[in-house]
Amino acid sequence: MNTDITRYGTGPRMSEAVAYNGILWVAGQLGEPRGSVADQTAQALAEVDRILAEAGTDKTRILSVQIWLADMATFAEMNSVWDKWVPQGHTPARATGEAKLATPDYKVEIIVTAALK
Repeated sequence: MNTDITRYGTGPRMSEAVAYNGILWVAGQLGEPRGSVADQTAQALAEVDRILAEAGTDKTRILSVQIWLADMATFAEMNSVWDKWVPQGHTPARATGEAKLATPDYKVEIIVTAALK
């Protein structure tokens, strides 16, 4: 059992991800503000891919995902991007909800927990 804590993209307020005991917690990822929900979803998922790769894992190892939408009316638009990105046969447990995000320009935020390799 590895009891070391590894932090990725550490800043003064938060880290992009934290690994401990074979699990990686990825902070909420956003796309560029003011883009469409589809654009922001694609950008956030690209950031998830980047962080997973930096930690030495990939999206087939994702355990769970929380997706926050500023407006649940955009659920289908977000899913149109998600469904192309998520690896079939490796779909994680997932919850999607509506929340007021950091600014009105953000439409989607994605939080991931993954197993390390």
